[in-house]
Amino acid sequence: MTLQEIGKIIKERRKQLGINQQTLADLAVVAVNTVVAIERGEGNPQLTTLLTILNTLGLQIDIHLKQLEYETM
Repeated sequence: MTLQEIGKIIKERRKQLGINQQTLADLAVVAVNTVVAIERGEGNPQLTTLLTILNTLGLQIDIHLKQLEYETM
């Protein structure tokens, strides 16, 4: 999933809840510019910031870690 797709989901959920970007920023304790950038799919937000915003909206993301096997030289 790309940051653009995540941003779209965040924007749609925020609108479903009837809150504006400033209110979401206040609730998540982040800068409104951060919310704007994430919704646009821009920037490189910290994972903790992204998770805080998702949690504030009642959303969650599943992250699957896969161990990569490297060949030794």
